[in-house]
Amino acid sequence: MGHGIRALAEVRALTARLTLLATDEDGMSTAEYAIGTIAAAAFGAVLYSVVTGDSIVAALTNIIDKALNTAV
Repeated sequence: MGHGIRALAEVRALTARLTLLATDEDGMSTAEYAIGTIAAAAFGAVLYSVVTGDSIVAALTNIIDKALNTAV
């Protein structure tokens, strides 16, 4: 589970850097659009692999089990 969270954090950091670069200029060139598109696709791929992984399903199941079995 640690690898997925670390990969997601790296993608978020990259997205933040690309957003900062994109907002510094009035417009983007074709190369910048291409880089932004690739970054968005990479983010989607990483997010998909993290969400569909067994560790995420197990973690969510554990959270729900703990919530349902908590004595109030």
